[in-house]
Amino acid sequence: MADIVVHTTRKWLRLQYTTLFFVFCFAVFVYVNYLQQREWSAWLLLIPGLLFVFPLLGSLRRRFTKMTLAGDKLRYECGIFSKTSRTIQISKIQEVTVNQSRAERLAGIGTLSIDMAGEAGRLVIADIDEPRLVAEELQGARKGDRG
Repeated sequence: MADIVVHTTRKWLRLQYTTLFFVFCFAVFVYVNYLQQREWSAWLLLIPGLLFVFPLLGSLRRRFTKMTLAGDKLRYECGIFSKTSRTIQISKIQEVTVNQSRAERLAGIGTLSIDMAGEAGRLVIADIDEPRLVAEELQGARKGDRG
């Protein structure tokens, strides 16, 4: 039985990178055609370039956040410098809820909420691809239908 690894989606990151690319291209166009003639500093182009920090941080967050379904355990890990890890017995899962807004349904992403017996709080994993399939896989693993 193969382990299932779920990361947060790349769809929002791709949208952010694409949007910022067009914003940067527009800023270069405006600088070359209008501002350079008025002797404005090229340092102004640094401002739209700095906006790339936000999707870069999102990429790092995505890279270091994952949920792994292996055997009879669910393991959730997140963190770049300090790591938080939570391991849950599949048999303790009581309820798996999928939340999707209208935009998330169109994009095929959503938030997965997992309630456990005997544990305080719930595990919430936001912005994952195909959350219904992941929820069905968790329910199947809970009933022993995986494999």
